[in-house]
Amino acid sequence: MKTDNLPAPVTQMLVALTLLTRLPLPHLPAAAFGQSARAVWAYPLAGIVTGLPAGLLGAGLYAAGLPAALAAGAVLATQMAMTCALHEDGLADVADGFWGGQDAQHRLDIMKDSQIGSYGTLALIIVTGMRWAALTALIPMGAAPVVAAAALSRGLMPLVMSALPHARTCGMSHSVGRPDGTLSLTALMVGLIIAGILSGAPAVAAFILALGVTGAVSLIARSKIGGQTGDVLGTVQQLGEVTILMTLAATSG
Repeated sequence: MKTDNLPAPVTQMLVALTLLTRLPLPHLPAAAFGQSARAVWAYPLAGIVTGLPAGLLGAGLYAAGLPAALAAGAVLATQMAMTCALHEDGLADVADGFWGGQDAQHRLDIMKDSQIGSYGTLALIIVTGMRWAALTALIPMGAAPVVAAAALSRGLMPLVMSALPHARTCGMSHSVGRPDGTLSLTALMVGLIIAGILSGAPAVAAFILALGVTGAVSLIARSKIGGQTGDVLGTVQQLGEVTILMTLAATSG
């Protein structure tokens, strides 16, 4: 597939998928990544791409008679495989760095270390466990809640990219650039529209709560390291997703 002369929106969708997943995608020329900052509007679409197969698999396993908890585990495993646990890794790094470092530079150094510490391990256990529990409650509703949470949580990330400066002068987030506020709001609205179509009115409550969590993470990141990194964005996605899933589970009855 030739990717040199694709329309800009298609190129931007492919760039978003390349940045947020580890799927086998058409090779993009280096020039395409000059549009990385403009591609943030498509982040919720990357959520559809990862959430839909995982949600359909979980729903199918549940319909075939597998217990809801095991079907929910299959959803999580599929999502992690499609992203190579990119966002989970960010969550663990932030937990280790923010609470294990003595100052901003020390925290950034810890976040860059490939080893995981106690804070990161506990963060992964708690957040993944909460996602698993919420998905167990939502599995009878099919794939829709999975896709809604995956899309909306990724729509939150560009807000932080626009609102906070880069905490490093290198790294994935720095290479993407700082999108303007209009594109970030577009990403948020795309995520909200997708979630609203799939989950109805409860998506509004999930959106408000996830927005509050995103604001809290942003304030902590500014205090701890002076800005944002790719790990911070991964944390926003993970905490946003678990908040959305819990809200949808609480309102599903």
